Amino acid sequence: MFASASVAVGRESGGRRMEREPTKICAPIMADSVDEMLVFMGKAKASGADLVEVRLDSLKGFRPQEDLKVLVKKCPLPTLFTYRPKWEGGLYDGDEKERLDALQLAMELGADYIDVELQVADEFIKSIHGKKPEKFKVIVSSHNYQNTPSVEELGNLVARIQATGADIVKIATTAMDITDVARIFQITVHSKVPVIGLVMSERGLISRVLCAKFGGFLTFGTLEGGIVSAPGQPTIKDLLNLYNFRLIGPDTKVYGIIGKPVGHSKSPILYNEAFKSVGFNGVYLHLLVDDVAKFFQIYSSTDFAGFSCTIPHKEAAVKCCDEVDPVAKAIGAVNCIVRRQSDGKLCGYNTDYVGAISAIEDGLRGTSKTSTTAASPLAGKLFVVIGAGGAGKALAYGAKEKGARVVIANRTYDRARELANTIGADAISLADLNNFNPEDGMVLANTTSIGMQPKIDETPISKHVLKYYSLVFDAVYTPKITRLLREAQESGAITASGLEMFIGQAYEQYERFTGLPAPKELFREIMSK
Repeated sequence: MFASASVAVGRESGGRRMEREPTKICAPIMADSVDEMLVFMGKAKASGADLVEVRLDSLKGFRPQEDLKVLVKKCPLPTLFTYRPKWEGGLYDGDEKERLDALQLAMELGADYIDVELQVADEFIKSIHGKKPEKFKVIVSSHNYQNTPSVEELGNLVARIQATGADIVKIATTAMDITDVARIFQITVHSKVPVIGLVMSERGLISRVLCAKFGGFLTFGTLEGGIVSAPGQPTIKDLLNLYNFRLIGPDTKVYGIIGKPVGHSKSPILYNEAFKSVGFNGVYLHLLVDDVAKFFQIYSSTDFAGFSCTIPHKEAAVKCCDEVDPVAKAIGAVNCIVRRQSDGKLCGYNTDYVGAISAIEDGLRGTSKTSTTAASPLAGKLFVVIGAGGAGKALAYGAKEKGARVVIANRTYDRARELANTIGADAISLADLNNFNPEDGMVLANTTSIGMQPKIDETPISKHVLKYYSLVFDAVYTPKITRLLREAQESGAITASGLEMFIGQAYEQYERFTGLPAPKELFREIMSK
């Protein structure tokens, strides 16, 4: 479905698309007092915003004549005034005429833009007819806090907004699913007028970053995390420094990490920094995906070029790939998917086990680091894997390849048994792991999300059993030292963190995404921060 819109983006690069100005970053400013707003305006300029949205409905004791003069005159950036009523999700609950009069006054005093709701736009635009300053623009907005309508309905909405005489169309919808955002991209890229098209909620985050690719007029970036004027807004700092927003254009390739949850992932920091360091025209995003098959079906253009895949989609993603690497097929899970540019086919790989097994071998070799050509230090070891999902399969497979004797421990014993049968291993239930100590010097690898932020007090195994293990590995890397690793260290075991696995698998993914050698030193430097 979304192939058509993306192809159009590419096709029009030489024509109308290039005439659009770069997407602006607007800082929404909400405060009780004018003085506080002026402070925030200074911060917005310092942080790199292009304009500010002054939310008049947030002011306590607003005096239009005096306050608007000060706000317009003293603002160091172009101004957009919004006086949002409660019936459109704002804070204003007073007289409607007074509200619209204040917006008109802002225009007369030199505001650059004002935002007025579709419901009242007709009468408002008629009332300012002939009084409108030359460079002043009216944004007519429509907010949908329930969902994102169909492309046809959105097209009709744009037409209705245009018919009011709007200079700029603003549509804000809500994402129930990340695929909803594709409809807004289609509207934005095909529109003949400037469009602000944003999709609220965490599932809509990509609309706020990729509007720079699809020709959106502006995006909103907050001054600080947590203080947002609509759900899902990123900070200006993240837009500029994490996503390299100013470098995104029509030809930028899109990459991202598919997961649920996914906001904790450090992958965007790693890849975007690496892309920027070599001048690679790509952007890497958090992709909160509920249904992975639907995601690939909708974002089917070669513009959506590569994906990392994490919990819980690694196994489902295998079925979505046109081609699967033999190792990934044997494991039954992919964590890296590349869309081949020549034919748009999805190719799946598993880079998880390489990073994890290397980290575990390095830990076992210790500081002596004997030659890696010698037999693996895992050969003959009893290797206990907690979890039978995608990462569990990858580690069990990798350990088996290295000559270890593998045991799978899982909450549901049947799943452990199933995986064990596939690779020739033994199975136990997670509950039995606390009484499992057939020998000393075993290796333990947790591949579940137990102990991951925010539930950092959890651990998959009791501390008293850890003395039977020579090395404990945890695939969780937020926090860097989990409770499991901390207790393993206290019990005298060597530990290997998920960070090592993360960096190891990232090298290979980066090379598959870009065709360039991974900047290993840069990756380590970024992750050490």
